[in-house]
Amino acid sequence: MTIDVRTLPRGLAALAFLAGLTAASPPPAAAQPTPCTDCHETQVESPVHADLACADCHASVDPDGDHAETAKRELASPQLCSTCHDADLSASVHAEVGCGDCHGKAHQMLPVADHASPVSPRRQIATCAGCHQGESVDKYTQTVHGWALLRSGLLSAPSCNDCHGSHDILPVADPASRASERSSPETCASCHTFILDDWAESAHGKAWKAGNTKGPVCVDCHGAHEIYHPREAAERLRMPAKCSDCHTGRYHTYRDTFHGKATGLGFETAATCGDCHTPHHNLPANDRRSSVHPANLEATCGQCHGAVTASFVTFKTHLDPSDPRQSRPVYWIWLAMTGLLVGVFGFFGVHDALWLQRGVVAMARGELPGAKVKAGPHVRRFARIHVWMHVVVIVSFLLLAATGLPLRFHFTPWAKALMALFGGVEGARFLHRLSALVTFGYLGVHLMHLLWRTLKKRERGLFWGWRSMVPRGKDFADLWHNLLYFLYLRPRPRTDRWAYWEKFDYFAVFWGVVIIGLSGLVLWFPAFFTRWLPGWALNAAAVIHGDEALLAVGFIFVFHFFHTHMRPESFPLDPVVFTGSLPLEKFKEERPLEYERLVASGELEAYLVDPPSPALLRRVYVLGFAAVATGILLVVGIIWGILRY
Repeated sequence: MTIDVRTLPRGLAALAFLAGLTAASPPPAAAQPTPCTDCHETQVESPVHADLACADCHASVDPDGDHAETAKRELASPQLCSTCHDADLSASVHAEVGCGDCHGKAHQMLPVADHASPVSPRRQIATCAGCHQGESVDKYTQTVHGWALLRSGLLSAPSCNDCHGSHDILPVADPASRASERSSPETCASCHTFILDDWAESAHGKAWKAGNTKGPVCVDCHGAHEIYHPREAAERLRMPAKCSDCHTGRYHTYRDTFHGKATGLGFETAATCGDCHTPHHNLPANDRRSSVHPANLEATCGQCHGAVTASFVTFKTHLDPSDPRQSRPVYWIWLAMTGLLVGVFGFFGVHDALWLQRGVVAMARGELPGAKVKAGPHVRRFARIHVWMHVVVIVSFLLLAATGLPLRFHFTPWAKALMALFGGVEGARFLHRLSALVTFGYLGVHLMHLLWRTLKKRERGLFWGWRSMVPRGKDFADLWHNLLYFLYLRPRPRTDRWAYWEKFDYFAVFWGVVIIGLSGLVLWFPAFFTRWLPGWALNAAAVIHGDEALLAVGFIFVFHFFHTHMRPESFPLDPVVFTGSLPLEKFKEERPLEYERLVASGELEAYLVDPPSPALLRRVYVLGFAAVATGILLVVGIIWGILRY
C-alpha cells in the first residue's frame, strides 16, 4: 500500500514516510513536485522544527502554483500548530493571534527555555509590549518584579505568563482568569506561599474565602503591574491612602494623628496602617491574636516607643474628638477649645474691623496728627532687656509657627514645601522643640526679672495699678468707650501706660506658653506622662496643642499685628518695641494719662532720649517687615488649609 504525500493532511507526511506507507519509488519525472529549495532560500533553522518537512506545515500549498497567500494564511492560523502542539487558544483572549506573533518566525523558532526565545521569561516582556505597550508594561519594568527579572536577572521573578497564564489567558474580569480578583491570591501564592497562609486567616482573607468580592485581595493593596517593595519609602507613604479606599472613616482619624500628619509630609518612618495592624495578618481588635488586641498593644506600640505603660496604649489612635460617644472628656475639651477659637476670633474680628474703619476716617479728618511725627525728642518706653526679649519672642514664635503649622495643614502644597525647607519632619521637629525650650526660657527670665524688680529693687505697682499689666476696672470701661468711639458715639478714651488690648496681648502669651507648652510636653514625652495620666490625656493634649497653637498664631499674626502695626496711625510698622522709644508728640497722643502723670511728677525729663539712629532704624525695619511678612504668609496658608480641608 502506497500513499501520495500530497494527498495527506498537514503534519502527517513525515509520519507516513516513517511508517513506510509512502510510494516505494518516486512518481514519474513529469509528476514530481518541485523541490521547495528551488525557489526558497529560507532554511529551517529552528531546533524545535528541524525534523519537520516543509509539507508538514504547508500541507495545503500547491508547490507548482502561486501559493504565497496560502502559505501566509496557514502560518497565521493557530490551528496549524495545534496539529502537533496541544495548546488550545479558542477560549483565550489571544484566540485570533498567530503563534508566530509570540513565539517568533516559524523557521527560526526557539524553545521557550532558550533565553533568546521571544517568550522566555526575560524577553517576553518586550514581546508582550508589542501589543500591550503602554502604562501596564512601563509600570512593570520599574517595579519590584520587573527589577528582579530585568535588572537582577532572577528568572524566578514573575513575568507576564506567570500571572496571566500562557495559552489560557482570560480577561481579568473573568473569575476563571489567573489575574482576576477571585484567583489572584492563589496566583500570587505560587511564589508567596507563606504570606497567603497568614492572609487567609485575616479579616480580608476570610472575606475572600467566603466569596465576598468587595474584600481586598493582593492586587487591591499592592497593585497589578505597579508592585513596589512594601518597605520602600514611597510605598510606605502610599499605604494609608490605599487603605482609605475601603476604610474612609478610619483614614481621616488616622490623618489627624501625628503618625498620619507626618506620613503626609513624607516622614517615612512614621507608623502606617501595616505597622499597627500588620500587613497580612490583620484581625479584628477583639480577636486575641490581633496585633491591636488590648492584650497585645504594649508589644505593638513598643516596637517604636520602647517600654510603654498600660495607660499609654489606651490612647485612642482613631479618635474623633467631636464624637462624645468615643471619649466624653476629650469631647468636652474639644468643645471648649472650639468655643474659645470662635469667641476670640469673633470678638476681635468685629472689634478690629470697627477700629480699622474708624482709624481711616480719623486719619482723613486729621484727628491723629501725632501719628505722622518721626523726629524730635523721644520718650523711652521699654528697657533694653524688654527690647531683646521681644526679639527672642518674635524669632522663637515664628519658628514655632513655621515648623508646627505644616503638621496641621499637611495636605497642602505649601506645608510640604515649608517642611522640606527645614529638612523634613525630623529637622522641623528639632527646630520646633528647640524653639519651645527657648520659649520656656524667656518666660522664666521674665518672671525672674519681675521678682527681682519687686523684691530686690523694691518697685511697687508691678502687679496692680497704672504700671501693671494686670487688668483693672478702667480697662473694661476703656473697652466699652472705645467701641462707642468706633461707632462715632463718643470721643476716643484716654489711655494710660498700657491699653486694654495690650494687656490682652500680654496675657495671651502667658496663657499660650502655659497651655501650649504643657500639652506639648505631654506629646513630647507620652510614655513618661502616661505613668500617672490616662491614655485619653494624649488625645486631649493633641486637641489642646493644635487648637491653642492655631489660636495663638491667628491672634498674633492678625489681631496683634493690627493693634501694633496695621492700624492706620501706625501703618506700615511701629518700631517702638525694637527701638525702645517713640516720638514725644506721639506719646502725648497715645498715652495722655501717663504723659500728664510724668509731667506732674517732674519725671518726664528722665525719660527723654535721642531719636534712634538711621542705621538702627534700617535694621529695625528689615527685621520688622520680615517678621510681619512671614506672619501674613502663614495666615494666608492657614486660610488656604481651612478652605481646602
